[in-house]
Amino acid sequence: MNLRRAAVAALPIAAIALSVPLVAPAPVFAAESVSVDLQEMGHAGAKGSATLTPMANGDLKIAIKSTGMTPNSPHAQHLHGSAAGVDFHCPTMAADTNHNGYLSVEEGLPMYGDIFVSLTTTGDTTKASGLAVDRFPTADANGNLSYERTIPAAQLPAGTIAHLMDLHIVQHGIDANHNGKYDLDGLGESTFAKSLGVPNIPEEATDVATCGMVAGAAAGSVPAGGVNTGDGSTLQPNRIDPATIYAVGGTVVGGALAIAFYRRRKTAQA
Repeated sequence: MNLRRAAVAALPIAAIALSVPLVAPAPVFAAESVSVDLQEMGHAGAKGSATLTPMANGDLKIAIKSTGMTPNSPHAQHLHGSAAGVDFHCPTMAADTNHNGYLSVEEGLPMYGDIFVSLTTTGDTTKASGLAVDRFPTADANGNLSYERTIPAAQLPAGTIAHLMDLHIVQHGIDANHNGKYDLDGLGESTFAKSLGVPNIPEEATDVATCGMVAGAAAGSVPAGGVNTGDGSTLQPNRIDPATIYAVGGTVVGGALAIAFYRRRKTAQA
């Protein structure tokens, strides 16, 4: 009799236990946004904020709002970092080796790392679109930039969601001489674009405007031989030659940059 009572009492508990496996657990990152504080790099005069939201289906939604950008001009922007255990971070102005108050691609790249995802408005999001300025957002007449896009899971590099804390956003394009446009009178010719075989591109167009790390990620570490400050990355030697990093797709990137500026100049002259 006691055994029968015990069995009857156990039925509700068993029913609950059996129902648990039927409810699929929600992905750890699903719909949990992380914030990014986009900080001014040097004297760029820009700042902003962003949110990265991993979706339940594996997509990644990115929303960015920036101010103080070069007005009426396209701004290349990317997710940088690594999903392979290399510790990259936003650069400090200690990287400004020529002491002009701004960070060039060559100066910042060894700290912020290779392009992980190109934050274009449409189409391809790989490194090959790293300077496809005809598909990057354009700031309005007041220098405000707004961007929102959901990138499908199939277009994201392996490990993007799992290593979201190891990634950061970099925006390019400054106005050093405050004349409201990119021109050679500001900082001269972009040595980065020239290294890709594309001459006469303003340095202002490629220099770093803002950089922001995911909130809670470590900040200020030195990638090469530095001390791990707690973001979970495994530090590895990181001696990067910008020319090597951009070798893949470099011709395409440089060509897109040159074509975009050529079109803008022709429009302005018309």
